[in-house]
Amino acid sequence: MNDSLVTYESRDEIALITINRPDKLNALSNAVVAALREAFVRFEASSDRTAVLTGCGERAFSVGADLRDPPRDPELWECMPNVGFRVNKPIIGAVSGYCVGGAYVLVQFCDLAVASETADFFYPEAQIGFCGGLIAGAAARLAHKHAMEFMMTGKHFDAQRAYEVGMVNKVVPAGQHVKGAMEYAEILSQSAPLVLGMLKRFVDHTVVRRGPSERMAEARRELLTVSRSKDQQEGGRAFKEKRKPVFHGD
Repeated sequence: MNDSLVTYESRDEIALITINRPDKLNALSNAVVAALREAFVRFEASSDRTAVLTGCGERAFSVGADLRDPPRDPELWECMPNVGFRVNKPIIGAVSGYCVGGAYVLVQFCDLAVASETADFFYPEAQIGFCGGLIAGAAARLAHKHAMEFMMTGKHFDAQRAYEVGMVNKVVPAGQHVKGAMEYAEILSQSAPLVLGMLKRFVDHTVVRRGPSERMAEARRELLTVSRSKDQQEGGRAFKEKRKPVFHGD
């Protein structure tokens, strides 16, 4: 993992994952998306029981996709929990300052979220002219009219409004967002992992409806698993060498 772009700290079975690009307001460049995905995969495979996701500094959780270096390989959806990969453990978003576009989608796919009173959520894609579509899942997670207002108008939702419409679980004083998220994390780290995992899967798989882009991403994820596999490389080599391939399922 590129530790200069995304950091991973583990303490007391809690992972703190930080987008570490404060000079660019934690914009999601191609390299950041790759490092963020790797951090989540590491979390799922680790002994850590829960994770807190945040951005370095208080000016921004993240301003979304870096328009100068947009995520292409991997694509933005590949760093989204339970879209680009499966995570059975709880993730808590800790937001301060700007949380824009695709960065809000990251928070949307967290299980819980805490916002500093400085948080500023907005989704300007309709006013800019592009959209990956993952935001549509907001209508399954928020009241319909609130979700449509947020998605379509580009209006800014401050921390209090975000709390009122259900984007976050609580609002805390400036600079206390990670501490507030850690309070949840400490409870979850001492809770029964099997129960938490079961509840998360029940909600993700059967209760929350998935939007078209989420379903497309799931199919794309399966296809990429095959196309990027060692087995596919082995198949190609075996064909060229005119021998029977030896597959290992990886």
